[in-house]
Amino acid sequence: MAGFEEVGIAGSVHLREALTNCTDPLQAIEDFQSENGILLPTLQPALPLLDLHMIQRFAFHHSIMEELREKLMSRAQELAKSDTKGRFKTIEDLLSKCFPLIRVKSIQPVVMSVMKCLPKIPEKYLTVLVEDRSLYDVASIEVKQQIWQRNPSLFGDEVSPLLTDYIKNKESVLFGSEAVNSQMFFLVSPKMRRQGHVVQKLTGMVGKSVKLFDMVLQFLRTLFLSTRNMHYCTLRAELLMSLHDLEIHEICTEDPCHKFTWTLDACVRDKQVDDKKAKELQGFLDGVRRGQEQVLGDLSMILCDPFAVHTLATSVIRHMTSLINQDKLPRDSPDLTSLLRMLSLGLGAWDMLDSQRFREPKLENDLILKFLPALLSLLVDDQMRIVNRRLNDTGDDSDLKTLPAFLLKYIRRNKIGATLILYYVLHVTSKRNKDALARALPNIVKMEGDLSFNDIFLHPFVAQLSVLIDDFSSDSFCEIIFDGFLLHGVSRENVARHSLRLMEFVFHKLPAAKLSKLQNALEPKPEHSQAVRDLYSSVMEKINSHTPSPIKVPEPIDSPLMSVPTPAPL
Repeated sequence: MAGFEEVGIAGSVHLREALTNCTDPLQAIEDFQSENGILLPTLQPALPLLDLHMIQRFAFHHSIMEELREKLMSRAQELAKSDTKGRFKTIEDLLSKCFPLIRVKSIQPVVMSVMKCLPKIPEKYLTVLVEDRSLYDVASIEVKQQIWQRNPSLFGDEVSPLLTDYIKNKESVLFGSEAVNSQMFFLVSPKMRRQGHVVQKLTGMVGKSVKLFDMVLQFLRTLFLSTRNMHYCTLRAELLMSLHDLEIHEICTEDPCHKFTWTLDACVRDKQVDDKKAKELQGFLDGVRRGQEQVLGDLSMILCDPFAVHTLATSVIRHMTSLINQDKLPRDSPDLTSLLRMLSLGLGAWDMLDSQRFREPKLENDLILKFLPALLSLLVDDQMRIVNRRLNDTGDDSDLKTLPAFLLKYIRRNKIGATLILYYVLHVTSKRNKDALARALPNIVKMEGDLSFNDIFLHPFVAQLSVLIDDFSSDSFCEIIFDGFLLHGVSRENVARHSLRLMEFVFHKLPAAKLSKLQNALEPKPEHSQAVRDLYSSVMEKINSHTPSPIKVPEPIDSPLMSVPTPAPL
């Protein structure tokens, strides 16, 4: 009951003194009730009726208090929403009268509700909440927003666990062993992704505060720089689009990346960047004025989002395929150049933020004039191989089994080239082109930034391989996938987990000798974490408990017609 005396109400201290100094405790209690009860003359004659119905005075007063509390809170909210002049001064006066009772549990909701109605709470009240954790924990999100704006470190403490959970959730999807065909990382729509708990929680915490939004962005930039984890770039885009969905114009109109992100989000949703959208996005990049170059840092982060990189790289491969039908070279397509500009900006996001040199990187001449034609030749070769097969030409040209020397050299030093060759591999895998896969896969083990062993590539690659499950009964195909590629990086934590994921889906098709070899090769090493050991044990348990389907033997047909000779062809 602390605080009653401060507002002139007799509380526990007054009652204790009265009972200590009185000669008749019952009379003292009766006097206390009459002095501090509901001072309504017409109520007094009715109170004995409650006694006759065995209703305690406490229950009666408690129900009255709850009713008055709800009416007071409702009235304060109505006043805050009205156009009454000086309404916030009235609410602040009410707060000054009731704030001393904030530690009284029954009165606390009123105090918190009144504080929630003020757009600017006086500093002295917020200081009390910060110093008392129990009060801070029960404060509304609107009150906490005003606290966070004055205490960035406290806001960081609240946000940090959410960011950790966000990364864990992304990794759980990437390494998940559920049905990969229906749970692929890139299949979830942008709007569905931002309904996640972390994004929604952050959206509520930011509210309409530009300052809090800027704080979150700074946290994301710092974490991206320290970890190189691209999922922080995803969260940067998802948070902005979540605020866009709620029509928080106070923030969306202030963020110079809003329209660019909105357009890119539509492309990710459609899983392609068409020519119209490419021109719109290029217009935003060209519209960055001198003196505003720092915006390029945020734009590069948004383009570094794995979903954006996936959409852009997929669109480049699709565009290259269309160039074959149009008899055009890559240098003749301005739309292709636009896609490459955005891909280059996204892949260079970390370098730009780290160096603080906000300039759009120029596309190398070798990329346009040499690498892309070499990549285009691979796509042409794939089509030629199909034509040769249709013409019953079973022998492949030796040139169709090796990669151009320049292309191999280029992907080992250029991140754009390395990314595009990986998406070429995904392209041929989705087409079930095993010859093209055998040609490219062994040559991408070593490349710029070890991108071939990045989760963003390995997850969709394993998902697509699971569709080719019957092909794993072939020793040669297993050699290409496991010996020629995955086992080269199995000492890495993530590669071991993706390899085990793949084996979990195809082990019943693998030749016995190959399965035994893989079991030994994928056995966890000392440097591997408990997650790898648990996954290995789970896969081994599934293999050991697997019962192969019995092979059906055709029943002999006992019929006299079987001895009748087959008629000669006419």
